[in-house]
Amino acid sequence: MSDDKIIREVYEVLESRRDNPIDSYTSNIMKDSDKKAEDKILEKIAEEAGEVLIASKNDENLVYESVDLIFHTLLLLVYKGVELDEIYKEFARRRK
Repeated sequence: MSDDKIIREVYEVLESRRDNPIDSYTSNIMKDSDKKAEDKILEKIAEEAGEVLIASKNDENLVYESVDLIFHTLLLLVYKGVELDEIYKEFARRRK
């Protein structure tokens, strides 16, 4: 698999875990009641954002922590029903 397709693959796995829950971290977090699930995901994004800041200031684990933040942001977008192509279109629009 080429590196640029990994985001699409991750997104599709998250969508699958949302639509066909299994016993996994991502399925379980999205199965909670609407308010609780969203709150948990938002709390995780805030936590990961803080870890990115610390990693950057300490010059340690920046890539690792950034991937955690990106992953949880993707999880939120999937949970909210945003299509991946909407994200790509917005990036393209901003590039013009």
